[in-house]
Amino acid sequence: MIDNLAKFHREHEQYYAQAPLRQAAELQARSRALKSLADRWSDVEAGEQTSAIAFAGTEDLNAPGLVAESGILFMEGEDEPAELRRLKREVGMLAEETEQGGAWLNRAMEQAWEIAGSLASYSTLADLLGERHRIIANDWQSAGLQALVARLLRRALELLARVDFSPAALRADLRGERKAPAYLYSASELFDRASDLLTESATLVHENERRWRVFRARVRALRSEQAGATE
Repeated sequence: MIDNLAKFHREHEQYYAQAPLRQAAELQARSRALKSLADRWSDVEAGEQTSAIAFAGTEDLNAPGLVAESGILFMEGEDEPAELRRLKREVGMLAEETEQGGAWLNRAMEQAWEIAGSLASYSTLADLLGERHRIIANDWQSAGLQALVARLLRRALELLARVDFSPAALRADLRGERKAPAYLYSASELFDRASDLLTESATLVHENERRWRVFRARVRALRSEQAGATE
């Protein structure tokens, strides 16, 4: 059983030492998009509808270079850009997945802690118990980070929900209090922090690689010794 856990959980963690890094990079890209829009809307003067064609781009609302990078395109006759709706939907899915993953990992570490305690009766593993408990501690900390990431992302979505992204509403805001840029800056900062924590989570799991390798090598050596003694 111990060999099985060491084998498959090491492989499982090899995946989770990489996946959060990809998620962090994607969050950073979304954060940059929000900042680009906030920068633009902080300075630009609100314009008027310049074309009767519904699919014409809005000269005042689109941030330079952002359309090509993110696909986010404000059009004269449209409402909120589909790309922004997708951004919020994908962030919501990431929050859900991260929360569920953190909860699962927390439960798994509760059980792993008990199992690791029972290994104290095996004196041949005594010098590796610190390594095994460090693995658990890292994973437990990662579980807590994932729960916090989910909270940050959900709060960022709540802030974005306060912005009406239709061209007419945005132009009205630009002529008035310019609240939209402030909400976008704050949401992007929460994205940034969530991205940092995802990277920390991946780092914690990645630190376990050598510990798993050393631990499993000892377990396999003990199994070989036992097999040889019974022959």
